[in-house]
Amino acid sequence: MRIYDCTTFYNENFILDVRFNVLDPFVDKFVICESGYSHSGQKKQFNFDISKFSKFKNKIIYLKIDKEPDDLVYFIENGEKKETKQNARINAIKRIAYQRNFIKEGLTEASKDDLILYSDNDEIPNLKNFELENIKNELIYFKQQLFYYKFNLFCDRYEWYGTKGCKKKNLIDFEWLRNTKPKKYKSFRLDTFFSKTKYTNVKIINNGGWHFTQLKNLKDLYEKLTNSEDHQEFKDAKQSIQEIESLMKKKVINYDHKVKKNEFKFAKEFKLQTVSLDDLPEYIRNNKDKFKDWIDVN
Repeated sequence: MRIYDCTTFYNENFILDVRFNVLDPFVDKFVICESGYSHSGQKKQFNFDISKFSKFKNKIIYLKIDKEPDDLVYFIENGEKKETKQNARINAIKRIAYQRNFIKEGLTEASKDDLILYSDNDEIPNLKNFELENIKNELIYFKQQLFYYKFNLFCDRYEWYGTKGCKKKNLIDFEWLRNTKPKKYKSFRLDTFFSKTKYTNVKIINNGGWHFTQLKNLKDLYEKLTNSEDHQEFKDAKQSIQEIESLMKKKVINYDHKVKKNEFKFAKEFKLQTVSLDDLPEYIRNNKDKFKDWIDVN
């Protein structure tokens, strides 16, 4: 059984360096999929440069998408394509799904029993000390710790299930895998027979890794927020780059992951905790000088 680590990419070379080095001892192939369009539909340059990762080049499968999905929703005004706020959200979700599902193009040489892992780029699974080849469950979920702005600014408010996996023979597509519920449902529940998100034969791995979100300088973070899936909500929140800088300095977030998808997420502020490096990946602990700007020292 081989392990394929699959992820989408925007411009996160910094965090990709951590990903490759942490997972290299365990992973057979890295599949990286990059789009020439942001989630908000802005044309962007391709940022992945394999020459920066020559150590891993024999493991890397790099995919480029140079077109948008065919089913985006617009209305025409004065001969121009335009979006309502609702359509902007829908189209962002369609672009994300299109990019994720394109990853299948990188699995042509994978066998039916190879393990396929999917994460967003900043979600890094902990594969150490787990004998994945012995796990027979249909789906595997990695319960991960959530960090903002710095490697050790911890958010204790949420349980994060970022990385998910299954055998290639069980993979419907990557958007399906991303949206499955990270919970083991009872086998007698009738809804599990018809649902594409609720499953009974699952394995949840505790201490399953790290989600290092928004580890960017101020300019890059602001660009991400204005082009992400929630870019319209961010615009409605009317947050300036100075306000984002203030949040970072105060070590707080104002994004609530617990609200429903149709509810406003940019509201309350939540304080982050500075924690030790003990539970972080060994690669980070061994390269503290290299990452000194991304470690909070209180």
